[in-house]
Amino acid sequence: MKLYKQDPFGNALFLKKFLIRFIGAISHQRYQGFNKLHIEGSEIIRNLPDSGVLFVSNHQTYFADVAAMMHVFNAALSGRDDNIKNVGYLWQPKLNLYYVAALETMKSGILPKIFAYTGSISIERTWRSEGKDVNRQVKMSDVSSISKALNDGWVITFPQGTTTPFKPIRRGTAHIIKRNKPIVIPIVIDGFRRAYDKKGLMLKKRNVLQSMVIKKPLDIDYENDSVEKIVEQLQFAIEQHPSLLKVIPVEEYAKQEEALNKKRNFFDFY
Repeated sequence: MKLYKQDPFGNALFLKKFLIRFIGAISHQRYQGFNKLHIEGSEIIRNLPDSGVLFVSNHQTYFADVAAMMHVFNAALSGRDDNIKNVGYLWQPKLNLYYVAALETMKSGILPKIFAYTGSISIERTWRSEGKDVNRQVKMSDVSSISKALNDGWVITFPQGTTTPFKPIRRGTAHIIKRNKPIVIPIVIDGFRRAYDKKGLMLKKRNVLQSMVIKKPLDIDYENDSVEKIVEQLQFAIEQHPSLLKVIPVEEYAKQEEALNKKRNFFDFY
């Protein structure tokens, strides 16, 4: 008989809860202090079942994106409407929240290892390793781990597998969707790349308006939709389809920057 409760991967829940509270407390000011986080769609989070949910998102930093989602999801479940004021929502955090991450990233230092304990499903990338292109077989144990996490709770994945924008969606995500039939929730984030370094640990710029838009579940025919169709659907849902990539004229870019600065000033409050 175990002396303490564990998640399906053998992590002690009491330690997991402590680490989520700790990381949440020290990261809160990144999204509700010297930078701001604009949120849309909190009500969608509250209406989801406790398990079998897959969040798909574009990716801008290794850790800041996931940490922000941890804040937003728990705040929404605690009744916050599109805000993360008062970090008390992490007193009883959702412990069956997982995220897919590259194994080499999560083993790259003490902070990543600590962060991994909060819910990382660390997988071996099949296309990239230690900064070099590789071509290796998918490990079935990695696929099984994602399925195990979906059976237990919610899973966050970044299907492009990189922080570089408009890179192709990895077909493995579509296979996971067809295999597990989860509710698929798209998320579109912005501003994280401007605010933090690539790892998302070091602050690069203050007074950046970050945004997170949580969209309605995708309508997927798990039996009949092809992998290619699901991949394209994901690309449009997280706004990373190649057709959306266009060159913005200098004048239009200046207008967008001016509008963004006005938004930053508007959201410059606690």
